[in-house]
Amino acid sequence: MSETLYNDRWISLQDVCDYLGVKRHTVMRWIDQRGMPASKVGKLWRFKTADIDEWIKKGGASDEQEVINENVQV
Repeated sequence: MSETLYNDRWISLQDVCDYLGVKRHTVMRWIDQRGMPASKVGKLWRFKTADIDEWIKKGGASDEQEVINENVQV
């Protein structure tokens, strides 16, 4: 049950960085360039872990997408 509560609550930018093991600039780039699911509340970014997990499962954070995007720009 605690896992369900964790998946349903909003987490901060720092929390999502810790959750995924990446730096702030990486998360911001994913929001801007890869459609990472996030909501802005005032000046703060908020995330749902369930949405982040689904986005990752669909390949949102995949390095292959970055290579594809680089090839498109060339």
